[in-house]
Amino acid sequence: MTEVLILGAGYAGLRTLKILQQSHTDFHITLVDQNNYHYEATDLHELATGNQPKERILYNISDVIKPDKTTFIQGEVVNINRDDKNVSLKDGKKLSYDYLVVSLGFESESFGIDGVEENALEMVNIDSAESVQKHILARMEDYRESKNPDDLKIVVCGAGFTGIELLGALHEATPKLAKTAGVDPKEIQLYCVEAVTRLLPMFDEKLAGWGIDKLKSWGINFLTGKPIKAIKPNTVVYEDDAETGTTSELKANTIIWTTGVRGSHVMNDSGFSQRRGRVMVKADLTDPDFANVYILGDVSAVMDEESKRPYPTTAQIAIAMGTQAAENIENQLNNKPTSPFKFKSLGSVASIGNTQAFGLVGKTPVRGYPASVVKKGIMDRSLFELGGTKEVMSKGRFDFYH
Repeated sequence: MTEVLILGAGYAGLRTLKILQQSHTDFHITLVDQNNYHYEATDLHELATGNQPKERILYNISDVIKPDKTTFIQGEVVNINRDDKNVSLKDGKKLSYDYLVVSLGFESESFGIDGVEENALEMVNIDSAESVQKHILARMEDYRESKNPDDLKIVVCGAGFTGIELLGALHEATPKLAKTAGVDPKEIQLYCVEAVTRLLPMFDEKLAGWGIDKLKSWGINFLTGKPIKAIKPNTVVYEDDAETGTTSELKANTIIWTTGVRGSHVMNDSGFSQRRGRVMVKADLTDPDFANVYILGDVSAVMDEESKRPYPTTAQIAIAMGTQAAENIENQLNNKPTSPFKFKSLGSVASIGNTQAFGLVGKTPVRGYPASVVKKGIMDRSLFELGGTKEVMSKGRFDFYH
């Protein structure tokens, strides 16, 4: 029987699975992921700050598997051999395929900056987000004894989409953190260090400015135009003057790295033509050299013909890729031509708290409380597109009024 192998149960992989499982064509699917659950990567900042428990942002992969069509294997992919059409797992297993979907997700990118891996906290999956939460709580508890002001300082490295959402969530968490530390919430100091001065380029300057100004009004300190040069223990070293190269140091006992991500290292290890773990795919989302290999999500680069730049990797585009890949595999199985991937963004909204957000719906700017309602609607739509009605009802965000 024809075998379709899907690597990764993120947004792209699960969407591909959901569409293929509806097919009446005779083939078998194997899904591989190192976890037995899918998690909403766009909500990791809420777990990291303790604003949501992990149970709210994940669900078991078994909930969306149709056993008569699909086999799930929990395992870690270490190599993809496209010539021999097989995949090696860490436990030594080898899986063969006729069609392959590679959607292995992202990992943190240090850009070669000294000390990042040793001295900063990443936030790229459930375990690392939980580690951030535990670290912050430990620092607050430590302050009760140490009275070390650096325990009350939290630095977010990077003012991209993830960093901004994390800052908003941290602000929302400050009353609970302050209670743990035994201080006034105003004593919790939040910082953001960023190399560029024009933040959130996916939005126009007025809309991006609204969001940043809102965070500043809450007391969040932005150090923009300050490239990070190194992360030392409990210290961020940044360039303070571009002309002289003078550096300054910011001390804090919590440093969170959100400066960038890259595609899975497996892409490089397996000999794909990639840059930072991302492969520039053909118009139908296949590997440039293998028509039976689809590359989706964070390990894929798809050119936007309007901007002449690759689309940013978002949950929205990953889900759309999964839909297209499934349809193209179905076409190939039935000896029909594949179709090119076309993407039209429905917009993008950044949450900066449970009832505050800003962004675009289509091309219409939204901000404040109405934007927070839109954001939760986006989350619920993702749950439906991947997990169906059951997951929306059990994990959906319906807390629109508080």
